[in-house]
Formats: sequence, structure tokens, C-alpha cells
Amino acid sequence: MAPPIMMRQLLIVGAGGFGREVVETVRAINSVSPTWELLGFLDDRPDLQGREIDGTPVIGTTEAVGRFQEAQVVVSTGNPRNYFSRKRLVSRLNLPPSRYATLIHPLAVVPRSVEIGPGSVLLANVVATTRARVGAHVAIMPTVVLTHDDVVGDFVTIGAGTRFAGMVTVGEGAYIGAGVSVRETISVGAWALVGMGAVVVDPVPPGEVWAGVPARFLRKISVPEDVAQTA
Repeated sequence: MAPPIMMRQLLIVGAGGFGREVVETVRAINSVSPTWELLGFLDDRPDLQGREIDGTPVIGTTEAVGRFQEAQVVVSTGNPRNYFSRKRLVSRLNLPPSRYATLIHPLAVVPRSVEIGPGSVLLANVVATTRARVGAHVAIMPTVVLTHDDVVGDFVTIGAGTRFAGMVTVGEGAYIGAGVSVRETISVGAWALVGMGAVVVDPVPPGEVWAGVPARFLRKISVPEDVAQTA
């Protein structure tokens, strides 16, 4: 008789659109190799308590994480209107890095030379070619391409279909919209926002919104002090 499969418990913080995408990634991983026992969502919205979202229960607020000492965690929040939330939640949870799961969809291409930090999620058909480095709590949407020597900071979000040429650097917390193209060696600063479909051929300073073809400065962002602080 084969020994029983030992699956690791998993909590997903945030039951919105990205959280639901993370659920599907977990299901895809388990279909290849049973790995995760998905306990459910944690979400602070009162109207979600006790509900099921696409078949996955909301089992409590973020304060409930303390009840599940053995579970690993993924924080799946953030959108262009509030892309500071992921860092704030991670700070509030105050868990060690070892408590955070790294989830890579089976259809993603991630060679051994690529580093992926704890709490990061790579959805289907992401391709990283060689020696890219992805930080912690990064959200990478489907069909993103990272090429050689790209460096992506913690808490970055990269929208579907984005393409980075080689040696691109993205600072902490930046939000890169869907379908963006970034020229080689370009840097995108911390907490910058690049609008969907932009073609980035010049460096984007920290805390600015850029968009267009080619991408141009639109406005400054008011980055909250608690978010801008580094550990």
C-alpha cells in the first residue's frame, strides 16, 4: 500500500478576483501533484463571512490566521486603485517568511536559474527565461514574459501579457498594467504605476504614473508613509 500523501494546509488572504485566480492555480497544482489542502479564504469584509466564493469558503477575517499555526499563507489583494494593500496586510499579519507559500502554475515556465520569493504567485503561461529574480509577495498574471537578468522587487504586480526585455529592474510595489512592453535595461521605480498597453523606453521614476506609446509622465502618486517605509 502506498503511503498517504501529506498535503500542506493553505490559506488565501483576500477573496477578490486575484484570490479566485489563486484558487484555480492551487487546483491546477493539485491536479498534477497533490500538494495543498486549501482551507479557505480569510477576508475582512463582513458581507463575505461564512460565504462560499466559487466553491471555496470564507472561514474568517485576517485575525483568524492565528488559529491555523500550521497553514501557509498567500496574500492575494491589490488593484490599480489600491495596490498598497498587499504590503499593508503582510505587515499586519507579521508572519515569518517561512509561513508564506510560493505558487507557480504548472503551465508556467520557470527554470532553475530563476529565483522566486515567498508569497509570490505566477499564473498560467508565465515565462521566465534565465536568471530573473522575483521578490516576495509578487503577483504575476498570465502570459507575462520575463527575460534574462530581470529583477522584480517585493510586492510588485505585473498585468497579463506584459513583456520585459533583458536587465529590466522594477522597484518595490510597482504596478505594471496589462500588455505593457518594457525596453531592455529600463528601471521602473518603487510604487510607480504603468498604464495598460504602455511601451516603456525611458526610466520611470518612483511614485509616478506613466502611460502611452511611448510611455510618458502623467502625474505623481501620493504613496502612504507606512507603505513607503522599508524594513
